[in-house]
Amino acid sequence: MLKCKGLVALSSDLLDGELTWKQRIAVRAHLAMCVRCRRFIRQLRISQRVIRQLPDQQAPDLEALLKAMQAQQQRGAETDQGNAQK
Repeated sequence: MLKCKGLVALSSDLLDGELTWKQRIAVRAHLAMCVRCRRFIRQLRISQRVIRQLPDQQAPDLEALLKAMQAQQQRGAETDQGNAQK
C-alpha cells in the first residue's frame, strides 16, 4: 500500500503522466483515502498551471544592469563634486 511519502516521490511523474498502470492504481487508491495528499496534488497542479502561463522572457542581464547602475552612480557622484567646487 502506497503511503504519503511514496506519493510525494511519485508526484512529479503523476503530473507528467509518466506513471505505470500499477503506480496509477496505487496513487488513485491512496488519493481516495488521504485528504492531505489530494490537497498536495491539487496545489501542485495549480502551481504547474501558473508556471505554464508565465511568459517565456529571459531574466534581465544582471551584469549589464549592474554596470548601468554603477555608471549612473558614478555620474551622480561627479555631478555632486562639480556642484561642490562652484
